[in-house]
Amino acid sequence: MEKLIDSLSPNEKKVLPHLEDPISEICKKSNLDKVAVLRALDFLANKELIELTTEKKKIIDVDVNGALYRKKGLPERRLLLLLDTKRIIPLQEAQKESGLSADEFKASIGALKKKALIDLKNGKIILNASKEEVSKKSLEEMLLEVLPLEESSLTPEQIFAIKILQKRKHMILTEETKLIQITITDLGKEIMHSKELGRELIEQITPEILRSEKNWKGKKFRRYDLSIPAPRIYGGKRHFVNLSTDYARKVWTEMGFKEMKGNLVVSSFWNFDALFTAQDHPVREMQDTFFIDKKTELPDKKIIERVKLAHEKGIGGSRGWRYNWQEEDSKKMLLRTHTTSLTSQTLAKLTEKDIPAKFFAVGKCFRNETVDWSHGFEFNQTEGIVIDPDANFRHLLGYLKQFAKKMGLEKVRFRPAYFPYTEPSVEGDVWDEERKEWIELFAAGMLRPEVTTALFGKHIPTLAWGPGIDRIIIKMLGIKDLRDLYKNDLNQLRNIKTLIRI
Repeated sequence: MEKLIDSLSPNEKKVLPHLEDPISEICKKSNLDKVAVLRALDFLANKELIELTTEKKKIIDVDVNGALYRKKGLPERRLLLLLDTKRIIPLQEAQKESGLSADEFKASIGALKKKALIDLKNGKIILNASKEEVSKKSLEEMLLEVLPLEESSLTPEQIFAIKILQKRKHMILTEETKLIQITITDLGKEIMHSKELGRELIEQITPEILRSEKNWKGKKFRRYDLSIPAPRIYGGKRHFVNLSTDYARKVWTEMGFKEMKGNLVVSSFWNFDALFTAQDHPVREMQDTFFIDKKTELPDKKIIERVKLAHEKGIGGSRGWRYNWQEEDSKKMLLRTHTTSLTSQTLAKLTEKDIPAKFFAVGKCFRNETVDWSHGFEFNQTEGIVIDPDANFRHLLGYLKQFAKKMGLEKVRFRPAYFPYTEPSVEGDVWDEERKEWIELFAAGMLRPEVTTALFGKHIPTLAWGPGIDRIIIKMLGIKDLRDLYKNDLNQLRNIKTLIRI
């Protein structure tokens, strides 16, 4: 028993003498807040000095308006008392003299008419109630006077009154409370009355204690029971989405790529036109793109002319889209729909001495999508490009497989696809074992001559791909719904196992 007493913390010792009192009284007598008292009680229960039982109860209490009307009286009571002195009174005069708001006055009229205590005739209120009926309190008034009450203890009349009051705003609220019952064990009773309980112990070793033997010699140190459960401590950490995108950056740099960065708001020129997306293409409509009511200036005139030529008549052996390209349309600003807008801007800045080169991007993109488990109107995308005169389609598939493997995706397949700015094009899917289906992940291909010739001045083979990194994240972390990435669930943020260290 002496060892057990020596293991008690100061708060446990403060609580022990008052265990027969309610928790509110324990707080007052021990001079501790409720959290400290509950924690001390948990420790005492772990040491089998007490037993704790918790009972959940629903308490019915007054809300904001309920508290106000309990003090001032219900609106219908105040109107009824006014009518008791005059019996008949015009409506406008009644509202003014009662001091009720327009809403309160209407509610009072309705409540009193429902109980047949008044009549309305010729714009006047006529009192029908006797003196006894006026003085008699309603069920609602009697209920407000006795709240709070346990839900299980309510009478049928009180339940009826609650239903009436619940039709009004902020009159009644229901709170769930936990009632903690403390039972002192025989060992607890023995320790409560022990003379050793008041003995002072050294709680921790400090520089002051170590300075001199007299500070610790002959004194007892408090014992610590390392087997007793302690509250879990959650240290600060970065959001798992940020960790995952940084991990993708690490994968790219390990593969020899340099990062591209840019603004979230770009021109239609870089987002669409420079990527050989026709100006009448459905993807450019408001249903897919978030446009901004603003225009911007375009880049070098030589690039503009080559892009215009590519669209109208074709370039590098192409026939183009055969329409009149409008420079003003390309000046429209928008939230970028893909990180490929960074690719077009980066390629336009390259010179021959910069080639061969490899670049990547990781960032937010925006599309006017219907939100479901695999789609969102805001999402993270990653982008990779390789500019090399010797690059070919097999190299592209190799890069895709390598990137997928490094991101923990083993089962990947590729199939032919179409995109306005790549040819040949391919889509890559990853197998979802839980759903037993393939999930689209990669959009990739070799940039068309209409893109590269317009930006470089001549065609240079360029590999390009843009995986949806949010889908990679949910696959890596075992998340079932894309919407769970940003729901800010505290338990999820604390407990999710990222398996990623940057």
